[in-house]
Amino acid sequence: MTEPDDPDSSDGGGLLTRRGRRWLIVVCVLAVLVAVGYATAQSRSLSAGRGPAVAQGQVRLGPDSGEAVADYLARLPATLPAPGERALALVQLDRELTTDDAAALVGSTTPAEVVFRVPIPRVQTALRFEPLPAGAPVAAALDTARQRAGHGAEADASRLTDRPAAVARAEAAAYTGPCACVVALVVPADRAGLEALAGAPGVRAVEAAPAGVTAPELALSPLLPEQTTAASPLPDDGPVP
Repeated sequence: MTEPDDPDSSDGGGLLTRRGRRWLIVVCVLAVLVAVGYATAQSRSLSAGRGPAVAQGQVRLGPDSGEAVADYLARLPATLPAPGERALALVQLDRELTTDDAAALVGSTTPAEVVFRVPIPRVQTALRFEPLPAGAPVAAALDTARQRAGHGAEADASRLTDRPAAVARAEAAAYTGPCACVVALVVPADRAGLEALAGAPGVRAVEAAPAGVTAPELALSPLLPEQTTAASPLPDDGPVP
């Protein structure tokens, strides 16, 4: 009696069985998913003006791409928490501050995260997002975060080429000292505290997340000092120091 053909057998040497082909497809799909995940992780620092680099959460704080600055500022008071509730808020500055000045701005409140950016005229530099440990002395935590941002710039300079590498080297050089590089902070506070921050000198905008939202859930895209009419990409045609 003739044996029926085995559907998982091969017809000739070197050919994959059907089961082998199925496993090959599964392996290829997994490889693609791993590559996409790695690329997402590597996008942590993007050029300022091109969008957020780090926070990949679902609760966006900051203007929408291309949004008119006046429209964005007008909608911020409605985001503040109800009296008695606390919330995380993105405190956006009208100019970059040193870590000491940023610490003085927030007082005894420890920010959950700080956003750094080295300002260079007509050069897009990276937004660098650094989380801060709860309860740590604010000035020391911010300065340590500045050093981490510098290490990130050094790493970018080593892996990039041409103009992006030159920009990253200029950033790394700036972060070696007490640069004016703090452009935004994520601060936990109640409504009264956030209203006080919104009225403080040097603060341009305060946008609060819904109460209960945690820092990892945030997607940050702060308004930059140079964005005066719309949240559009900044020019990138200036000389790199």
